[in-house]
Amino acid sequence: MEATENDPIPETTAETSVEEFPEPTGELVQPIILLVDREEPCPEESGIAVAALASVSALLANPRHPYWRPWAQGAFAKSVRRADAKMFAKVAAEFPDHVLAEIGTAKALGFAPIQADSLAKRLAKLQVSGTTLPPGDPMDSTPVRIVLNDSLGMSTGKAAAQAAHALFAWVLEGKPAELEAWRSGGCALSIERADSKMFTKNARTASGPLIHDAGRTEITPGSATAFVSVH
Repeated sequence: MEATENDPIPETTAETSVEEFPEPTGELVQPIILLVDREEPCPEESGIAVAALASVSALLANPRHPYWRPWAQGAFAKSVRRADAKMFAKVAAEFPDHVLAEIGTAKALGFAPIQADSLAKRLAKLQVSGTTLPPGDPMDSTPVRIVLNDSLGMSTGKAAAQAAHALFAWVLEGKPAELEAWRSGGCALSIERADSKMFTKNARTASGPLIHDAGRTEITPGSATAFVSVH
């Protein structure tokens, strides 16, 4: 994902510690921890939306972190991992540099990118594949919404990662006035699903980049998965 002149990632300063944040030597990945409560799990669409919100909130909270720019200009990788309520609380306490996002009962922790081979043990133990949340009522529509290609049959975790890609790309490449209005309005966000025909049609007037998946998991490489629509 190429940075633009209007993107919210500022240049880092000389105050950044090279020892604390050495020059990346491998792939950078952004961890996102999604709460999947065993007793009262949140609705799927809320979980997808909150994971995307956590991803972007981590940037907005600490835009000068030195890994944002190389990560955004690279593979743009995200790792959505699930945690039950007990483990979610442990992760939040052990890693205070997180940002907590909440939408209704849905919660997710967002972090700045880290080197994929340096993922802390507690985070690495959290599962990635097989994340599934129960369906619920459609979310109330918001001015900023993430549109998902429902024909792909993505799992909750996969859809959450694609939604996060779409929202992040919109933050970097969308209209600054729309971003400012969204932030000043409390970052309200919703999920909209579309079948293949409607998704392709509406993607032509998307407010942000159309996301195509690399195809590492679940779906065919190059599949169009998500975009942001602003109304």
